[in-house]
Amino acid sequence: MTIRSLLVANRGEIAVRIIKAAKALGIRTVQIHSAADADMLAVRLADEAIDIGPPAPKKSYLNIDAVIAAAKAAKVDAVHPGYGFLSENGDFADAVTAAGMVFVGPSGDAIRLLGDKVAAREVAARAGVPTVPGSGGRVTDIAAARDIAERTGFPLMIKAAAGGGGRGIRIVDTTAELEKQFPLASAEAAAAFGDGGLYIEKVITKARHVEVQIFGDGENFVHFYERECSLQRRRQKVWEEAPAFQLPPIVRQKLCQSAISLAREVAYTGAGTVEYLYDEDAREFYFIEVNTRIQVEHPVTEMITGFDLVQEMLKVAGGAPLSVTQDDIAPRGHAIECRINAEDPFKGFAPAPGRIEHLSVPDREHVRFDTMLYEGYTIPPFYDSLLGKLIVWGETRSECLDRLRKTLDELAIDGVPTTVPLHQALAAAPAVRSGAFHTRFLEGWLETDFVPHDTTKPEVA
Repeated sequence: MTIRSLLVANRGEIAVRIIKAAKALGIRTVQIHSAADADMLAVRLADEAIDIGPPAPKKSYLNIDAVIAAAKAAKVDAVHPGYGFLSENGDFADAVTAAGMVFVGPSGDAIRLLGDKVAAREVAARAGVPTVPGSGGRVTDIAAARDIAERTGFPLMIKAAAGGGGRGIRIVDTTAELEKQFPLASAEAAAAFGDGGLYIEKVITKARHVEVQIFGDGENFVHFYERECSLQRRRQKVWEEAPAFQLPPIVRQKLCQSAISLAREVAYTGAGTVEYLYDEDAREFYFIEVNTRIQVEHPVTEMITGFDLVQEMLKVAGGAPLSVTQDDIAPRGHAIECRINAEDPFKGFAPAPGRIEHLSVPDREHVRFDTMLYEGYTIPPFYDSLLGKLIVWGETRSECLDRLRKTLDELAIDGVPTTVPLHQALAAAPAVRSGAFHTRFLEGWLETDFVPHDTTKPEVA
């Protein structure tokens, strides 16, 4: 079935991205919104908009009944969940299908299987994908946790089986810490995810975070190569690039093939990402998890491959086979994405909602700004602080970094503090330019080397 009408079950910049992709395919778009989002850009761009409830996400964007009711009222063919909110909720995918519509993504069963981190590790093992040393499944009690610690050694990560987005993780360095944190982690996981299940992994010191973009139609599977996501703050990605810096070709080949093996193991449909930790010294990689949705950082992959992944999602969801084979996908150049958040880097990155007084984005070749912003828009305080993503491409990584520095200097977002100064500093940092970073690098660098200069405050003589 060709999709002719689509409900966008999300907000912010990803809603704008989906609407633009759908319109390019001639698809009618319907945008849901909370009472706080009535004037967001996605509402203005969509063919129709439907208010689904109060500002609180649980009463609007996370309310499955309200979203399904809106989709039925709008008589759409399909629902795209974007990322976050209900995008990795198997029950939501099932509800969309039960209502006679197409869910743009994997089946509910696949989402549940791969969304359970322990089950996903078991799938990876069956597919021959290396996993981080640790528990083979859920750890049911502290005695079992101690046994694992004795076998693998410290430091260890206690992780929520149903967790995601860097949440529900605790690092322990001793048996005493393990015994203290284990019950606390279980209670935290139960409160956050409705599932107190835990598993344990060995901490790979100075690991890099590398992920592979996969795509499938249930029978055919391809990868769009890898992304580097090692620059993270509080386990949240800040900066992403493609390809991964100085990844040996043989490692790249094995990494991407392992992701395809996993996709084939579950007959994957749609866009997904297989995430890994890469031990640069040992040249070994280890499976972490699968994200069964489009990623925030998908534009860097689009910039180096030339493919529109969101359009491909809509085509495959409508019943078309993959439009490409692996031989059609050849990366070119280098791309970097900076997540621009409404956060104040001079006040501990505190969220800073407010009114956008002025917006000026450099109109330059090889520069893309995926955003929800327009002049006069007031950012509500109820949601994620992401304002947009600045993506820059270059023939080489060095050229890309130089172009990024110039573009960041010219990007103007006035009215609220943003993380632009952070990215200006990162783009100039010798360690970033040389690629000498890992998943723990950024937080240490922020404490010792990041000294932002707030140009909005006058110098005091």
